[in-house]
Amino acid sequence: MCIERPSDRVERATRHLSAWLAGTLLIASPLAQATPDIQTWNTENGTRVLFVAAPEIPMVDARLVLAAGSARDGQQPGLASMTADMLSEGAGDWNADVIADRLDGVGAILSASADRDMTMISLRTLTRQPAFDTAVDTFATLIARPTFAPDALERVRQNRLIALRQDEESPRSVAQKALYRAVFGAHPYATDPSGTPESIATLPREALVDFHARHYVGANAVLALVGDLDRAGAEALAKRLVAGLPSGEPAGPLPEVPALAHENLETIAFPSSQTTVLAGQPGMRRGDPDYFTLYVGNHILGGSGLVSILMDEIREKRGLSYSTYSYFLPLAQPGPFLMSLQTRNDQAKQALAVLLDTLKRFINQGPTEAELTAAKKNITGGFPLKIASNSNIVQYLAVIGFYDLPLDYLDRFRARIEVVTTEQIRDAFARRVHPERLAIVTVGAPSDTSAAASAAASEQGPAVRGTP
Repeated sequence: MCIERPSDRVERATRHLSAWLAGTLLIASPLAQATPDIQTWNTENGTRVLFVAAPEIPMVDARLVLAAGSARDGQQPGLASMTADMLSEGAGDWNADVIADRLDGVGAILSASADRDMTMISLRTLTRQPAFDTAVDTFATLIARPTFAPDALERVRQNRLIALRQDEESPRSVAQKALYRAVFGAHPYATDPSGTPESIATLPREALVDFHARHYVGANAVLALVGDLDRAGAEALAKRLVAGLPSGEPAGPLPEVPALAHENLETIAFPSSQTTVLAGQPGMRRGDPDYFTLYVGNHILGGSGLVSILMDEIREKRGLSYSTYSYFLPLAQPGPFLMSLQTRNDQAKQALAVLLDTLKRFINQGPTEAELTAAKKNITGGFPLKIASNSNIVQYLAVIGFYDLPLDYLDRFRARIEVVTTEQIRDAFARRVHPERLAIVTVGAPSDTSAAASAAASEQGPAVRGTP
């Protein structure tokens, strides 16, 4: 959720910032290829800060992350994301228009959103005055003193309900929400962060106020900073940004994610010429000891675009899908391992069979040495680009701080990729990925999706219809 309203203010703000930086970018030296030096400390209210100095460009990126994702919604799906959306709708003495004008006037960009684990509030601003003070004061006020004005809440509520209705018209959205329910069952990860029409329609203002008071506290927050500051300047900025947050208490740990006990097949009738196929199960958490092995293995299987095994088998050899892929999404608790494709309704049965057969073969045989060598070159060769901008680095810092990863995570990334072997990939996938226990969701024409699901079931055992 971006706070710039109306939409053309985003363009104006971006042009404002780009114009100021244009000359600087032409003369600034490129960011060093070495991994950034991360400094860390805690503010007085308990917020953990991670900072990287980047003096090449006169701006700063800040990202505050809180353990306030949708997994904390309880019985009110959408609570975390609605709270994040409301930050920009009024804070302190300002309404939404005043907030947007303050940021637009100095070319600053501010956004807030929530996923399953965290709420993220991000700021990009020039370090020159008065832009810097205006942007910093606005950010600090929004996170600490949102008003949750009733009229603004109703406007945001109606916008969210429209978005949820649009989701119901997208087979991809329908399939993804169904798959998460199938994979996670009663776990809080099962519910989409955007909530449900029923919960959003009845969500009271008091729930947002209480959620903010409980979760927007220093002990529950990590602040990532990257920019044209020295250590003293970064400490002063961190103090200003979170000074209004009470110390509070950190959110407790999320419940464990149970493994799937059996396959779970669901077919959803949808009036489309294409069938969307998703398959998944619980995968791995952040900091998982198998992380790098599974990451490299999945890069080969379905994470490397046109050169992945899934693309070769499904698109190149058989022309069954324009795009197919797989990924692990590590979270505080094991997030999903997910495979996806979209195909013509009359090809759904074949495409799903090839998807599952390819996964089984990869688990049994693993990658070839040539495939592993190519994957390592691709991953390590592209890594410098992943830390080549302030916005990239601030994202990494937020993840490192939130999930309590080692501070040398970026330093050791390439080395840990390089030591992965084909045997380790085969072993990790055999232990962690279980084709006989996949949740499978197909969304498309009824006859073809039923046939596809039945084919998968006949190969792997008795089918279980519907979500748990």
